[in-house]
Amino acid sequence: MSYPLVRDLADDGIPVTVTCRVLKIARQPYYRWLANPVTTAELDQAYRANALLDAHRDDPEFGYRFLVDEARDAGMPMAERTAWRICRDNGWWSAFGKKRGKNGKKPGPPVHDDLWAVVDDNGRTRHAFTASAPNELWIGDITEHWTGEGKLYVCAFKDVFSNRIVGYSIDSRMTSRLAVTALNNAAARRGDVSGCVVHTDRGSQFRSRRFVHALNRHSMVGSMGRVGAAGHNAAMESFFSLLQKNVLNRRIWATREDLRIAVVTWIERTYHRRRRQDALGRLTPIEYETIMTTPASQAA
Repeated sequence: MSYPLVRDLADDGIPVTVTCRVLKIARQPYYRWLANPVTTAELDQAYRANALLDAHRDDPEFGYRFLVDEARDAGMPMAERTAWRICRDNGWWSAFGKKRGKNGKKPGPPVHDDLWAVVDDNGRTRHAFTASAPNELWIGDITEHWTGEGKLYVCAFKDVFSNRIVGYSIDSRMTSRLAVTALNNAAARRGDVSGCVVHTDRGSQFRSRRFVHALNRHSMVGSMGRVGAAGHNAAMESFFSLLQKNVLNRRIWATREDLRIAVVTWIERTYHRRRRQDALGRLTPIEYETIMTTPASQAA
């Protein structure tokens, strides 16, 4: 835009008429701009761009269609075409818009140190996840499954002490909100979780500002391994494998709601209260916590 140049030259003593003649612009639009440099349309555009940027920072994997939904939830609705134009002009594209590496996925930088990494004699990194009390170490991860309405995502956090699923969240979209909701549910259920270490991989949901803020709000400590870390995967694999065999793969699920109810029912009724585990001395997670902790420290 040439109008700021006209104004600056006018401040230096060059007449507006002369500058407009040289730049071949009309004077009346310039004076209208001078009276109101920021139009209402430009201000609205700035607010929309700010909402899209916040959503993009929280979930770098989202394309503009998902960013529109996030902006709408933040009170800034707009058309998809408008969002596409703003994202195009600012280069806010999904992290998966182009292939990165061999498998099309490049992990983001960790936002926490890996507090459970141990290097063995052969120089290989291992994870030995152990806990001597409840709410000492949680491990979190996300799984997904198709339904007739599309994918359904499950984020779960497991207490390593008893293998109990202390909190989980189920949604049709894999956003940072999925992880934050699961963490908040776990904290509400367990009570005092201050100092508890929460170990995850480097997925964008766990690297988001929302999730980091949730950890800080509950006075918890973040720990983050690399994507595909064997130790972290093995620690959650037993639960997700059971979930896959006992619920997800049992039949074709027509709706997300049907699958959601089945997942919740299996976790609360079967996994927690009926399925005995060798690692817990053939006790269920609920029985193990009841026996191994004092009544004052038992979680709800």
